[in-house]
Amino acid sequence: MVRTMQITDYDGVHDLWMGIKGFAIRSVDDSREGVERFLRRNPTTSVVAEEDGKIVGSILCGHDGRRGCLYHVCVAMEYRRRGIGKEMVVKAMQELKAEHINKVSLIAFTQNDIGNAFWNCIGWTKREDLNYYDFTLNDANITAFIQ
Repeated sequence: MVRTMQITDYDGVHDLWMGIKGFAIRSVDDSREGVERFLRRNPTTSVVAEEDGKIVGSILCGHDGRRGCLYHVCVAMEYRRRGIGKEMVVKAMQELKAEHINKVSLIAFTQNDIGNAFWNCIGWTKREDLNYYDFTLNDANITAFIQ
């Protein structure tokens, strides 16, 4: 069953993340407090897949008013190739559409062969025309930036 994610799902989602080989989380953003903040800002768009009381898939999904973004899309290994990933993506996209969001993006690590094959298979377009940049907001980086 795919449904909207609640903060009470955090422990099951965190266990899922920790069970995915090569999965990386960030201590601040992916902490219970970070995910709770994300869910408060995006109360309807993140989803989980649950079977027999266990979280077997999840997507953190949000938007900025213009574009949606999918984060941490994953399905437990033993539950893959059963349509769970597609069902979660569809649910998240339907929720974005309900909020009048018309475009959605995601980031997949280049070495994530399974994930990249999934996105290609379901018709997502890999962008070759842009670079993705990151900047970590902390006092030291912001101070260094403005000097």
